[in-house]
Amino acid sequence: MDLLKDLWGFMKERKKFWLAPVIVILLLLGFLIVIGGGSSIAPFIYTLF
Repeated sequence: MDLLKDLWGFMKERKKFWLAPVIVILLLLGFLIVIGGGSSIAPFIYTLF
C-alpha cells in the first residue's frame, strides 16, 4: 500500500494525473497475461491480440 500512496503523492505533487490511465491499462494487461497463461480461457484471450 505504501507504493500506491507514494505513486499518488508523486502524481498529485507534480500534476501528472495523465499517468493514472497508463498505469491502469498496464495493470489490466498484466492481469490478462497472468490469467491467460495457465487457464482454459487462454485461447479466447489470445484472439484479442
